[in-house]
Amino acid sequence: MFKSLPLFPFLFLFFFCSLTLLSAQERQSVIVNEIVLEGNRKTKRATILREMNLREGDTVAISDLPTILETNRLQLLNTGLFILVKLNVTDWKEMTGNIKISVKMQENWFFYPAPIFELADRNFNVWWVEQNRSLSRVNYGMRFYHINLTGRKDRLKTVVQFGFTRKYELSYTLPSIGNNPNLGMVVEAFYAENKNIGYKTVSNELLFEKFNDKILLRRFRVGGGLLYRKGLFQYHTAKINYHENNIDDFVIENLNDKYFLNDETQQRLFYFSYNYTFDNRDFKPYPHKGQLLSLTFEKEGFGVFKDRNGMYLTAAYFKYFPISKKLSLETKTKTRVALLRNTQPYNNYWALGYEEDFLRGYEYYVIDGLDYIYLKTSLRLEIFRREIDWGKLMFVPQFKVMPFQVYLSLNNDFGITNDTQFHEDNPLGSTPLYGGGLGIDFVFYNDKIIQFQYSINHLGENGLFLHYQFNF
Repeated sequence: MFKSLPLFPFLFLFFFCSLTLLSAQERQSVIVNEIVLEGNRKTKRATILREMNLREGDTVAISDLPTILETNRLQLLNTGLFILVKLNVTDWKEMTGNIKISVKMQENWFFYPAPIFELADRNFNVWWVEQNRSLSRVNYGMRFYHINLTGRKDRLKTVVQFGFTRKYELSYTLPSIGNNPNLGMVVEAFYAENKNIGYKTVSNELLFEKFNDKILLRRFRVGGGLLYRKGLFQYHTAKINYHENNIDDFVIENLNDKYFLNDETQQRLFYFSYNYTFDNRDFKPYPHKGQLLSLTFEKEGFGVFKDRNGMYLTAAYFKYFPISKKLSLETKTKTRVALLRNTQPYNNYWALGYEEDFLRGYEYYVIDGLDYIYLKTSLRLEIFRREIDWGKLMFVPQFKVMPFQVYLSLNNDFGITNDTQFHEDNPLGSTPLYGGGLGIDFVFYNDKIIQFQYSINHLGENGLFLHYQFNF
């Protein structure tokens, strides 16, 4: 009735299908067959892949895949080149174990012709309370940033500023030279002049003065350096600059004869710095886990001019502990040690109260010194997270969708300076300092941060303080 068929082909087919099914069930890893980039109209493919730890041909454990995709998403956001980044597996071939990774990006607004309207004082509260909201202490002008000039994450910065400080600045940073993805360069030039200067510190407050319409302080620097990046997280930067600062005779004769030391009105020097940084924080503008280690060596003056002789070593270690999905702990430790203990000019003698080196609750004070150390901690709880679509209200495509988060924070700071020169006039120098309180932080567009903090210091003084950070 039925013609007999050869048995071997059927046995072979059964055996092959069984092995394939067993392999698919037991497979514990996959192979990244292809990485597809979408949305990078300006940014070079090589620049994007340089920021990722995934490569075509990599074998990845299936259990690690979600974590690896999220890590790479955050690494791309950390470049500042993108507003939104999404990574997905789009083609998973179970038979071979090959997968395709899709990287969809919304590029940032790269060119910022940003108007300048900023406070000349160290923070908002100093301007509002101590300087009586004076508009004469406001800087205005234009900044021109391009954060991706040739698509290689190179940054061009031009500043034309008037007001309290007249300033002209030009800098260009290129992360990779030629075909070398690890070696980069930076060049910079800067000129500024002030008619109103901070000439002395008394009771840990900066004293300011002006004289008719004279320019009391001029500053100029020019130079450059090399950048070297090893892997994803290690950075080396070496710079050498020429500095020239000049003050009017009025400063020496009437305000502070130690401004440059020895009644000098000019300060010239060559400046060298070397910095090593290890940074594997998950999200640099507002991290939740990871760490940052920074070591900096600085030498001011090499004997060519006798105007300056200083040498410093600065170390910073920031650590972030994820406690739960919404709760994390931030710790920041930083110290600076002067390797030369000679008397320093007033304009080079500073410690806490400037830029990011401040203690919460001491925003109204500067605590000068030769050396310093501090520890800052913040326990932060996420209470809101959403992507807000502005729709037709926003005409700039890059800003139509705004990632937005809100955090509550509990802050505690400790620090001390070693004031060897002016302690008699400044009681907070060489004194243990501690402050802290509660805060609320708003993070929008990933790297724009506004913080309202209610803080109290060891003197029992308290207040509401505003801090902000707008990265370009």
